[in-house]
Amino acid sequence: MEPQVGISVFVWNKEGKFVLGKRQGSTGAGTWGLPGGHLEFGESFETCAVREVFEETGLDVYDLKFLAVVNSVMLAEKKHYAVREPDMCAGWEWASLDEVRSYYEEQLRYDGPAFQGRKLFSPLLELFQQWPDFHV
Repeated sequence: MEPQVGISVFVWNKEGKFVLGKRQGSTGAGTWGLPGGHLEFGESFETCAVREVFEETGLDVYDLKFLAVVNSVMLAEKKHYAVREPDMCAGWEWASLDEVRSYYEEQLRYDGPAFQGRKLFSPLLELFQQWPDFHV
């Protein structure tokens, strides 16, 4: 299997919160993640970001800015990208970076079969692991 490029998008509102969805598809089901998906052949990162956000959330995005790169290898699903589909998430909500960082820290402390907190999708976990000082 050849690696593919996945795009995850922080869609910010005026209050400094971004869109976060609880995944219900086969990849990352039950975890919380950003809208996104895989880059199509010949597509720019920006075009992919706009397309994926609209497909998954119905939101139009603009004023795009590159934030970070993570290496997210999903061995269990034998995928190296996030799957895109409009029905991938049970719903969307707005969250602050501090809130999501606290979900990450709680997951690190208590992760296991009995963990009842907000479990993050692997690309978000890897963002905090690979870029511990990540901020915008």
